[in-house]
Amino acid sequence: MEQTVKRKINIMSELRQNPCTKEWVIIATERAKRPEEFSGGMGPDNQPRPAFMAECPFCPGNENETPPEILAFRNRKDEWILRVVPNKFAALSPEGEAVREEESDFFRSMNGFGKHEVIIESRLHNASFGQISDNAALRIIDAYYQRFQDLSADRRFKLIKIFRNCGSTAGTSLEHPHSQIVATPVVPLHIRHRLESAMRYYDDHGDCVFCTMIEKEKEEKERLIIDEPGFIAFTPFAARVPFETWIIPERHMSTFGEISKTEQKSLARIINRIMEKINRGLDSPAYNMIVRTAPSGEDNEEYYHWHIQIIPRLTTPAGFELGTGVYINTSLPEETSRFLREI
Repeated sequence: MEQTVKRKINIMSELRQNPCTKEWVIIATERAKRPEEFSGGMGPDNQPRPAFMAECPFCPGNENETPPEILAFRNRKDEWILRVVPNKFAALSPEGEAVREEESDFFRSMNGFGKHEVIIESRLHNASFGQISDNAALRIIDAYYQRFQDLSADRRFKLIKIFRNCGSTAGTSLEHPHSQIVATPVVPLHIRHRLESAMRYYDDHGDCVFCTMIEKEKEEKERLIIDEPGFIAFTPFAARVPFETWIIPERHMSTFGEISKTEQKSLARIINRIMEKINRGLDSPAYNMIVRTAPSGEDNEEYYHWHIQIIPRLTTPAGFELGTGVYINTSLPEETSRFLREI
């Protein structure tokens, strides 16, 4: 008979370390809030929105306000139901090459080469994860997959990053549901640190640290939110912010591009369920969703395991976090996961 491990919560604050990243987090037990005390509130980020906004460049009829589409899914009326377009205000440009230069034999620079695309997820201005059908969610995952595969084939790109900003406090400037995908010619240092941490664990133990974490979370159950065939969703032991949630495939895969069609369906369903819980429990807060995957060309690596990180924007990093890199979490992961699990 399975047993749930009950963790004793310290009365004082507790330092916890994420076994995958080696990052430390302070769980501020003495000032922790009850899960129901966290809320996105009824600010501008989560006010009810209409299905169509005439001035929105992503709404139907305004297609000429975006660059020509790269990919589109259409319905039987030949209307688009999802579009992928280059970002009109891209951080990187597809023109040129990834050539490194040095000034004064010290300062290094490179052309702003790369690709920056926008996935317009729906014709509807107010249809987002947690509010849409699983089939609609699957279309978004399929678009992620197709663009990831296409960009990965260009060996000039070293990292393909998929992310979703929802709400102004999460960094979005347009409220129409959309995701972004960026291909860069470099792998940023903080991502290298995550990869090296996973590699060290593999060298020491001969196992993937993420696979081990899946086993431990399923055994303990305290931080588990959803466990269904193919994927689990949980609050990390060392969550950096309240209600941080990870979604991770049970099958070992180092890159998002290795996902199967069946797993795409499972992923769409579990993202929808998690976002419905977060929206209902926290009044639809602003959030960031990030697909964390190994760099291009590192498929089938044994040391890394791709996953999705969802970060509700319920708190703001301050001087301590910015100065030390150590986050103060005013919630207990065991309590926030139970709160979401019971919704």
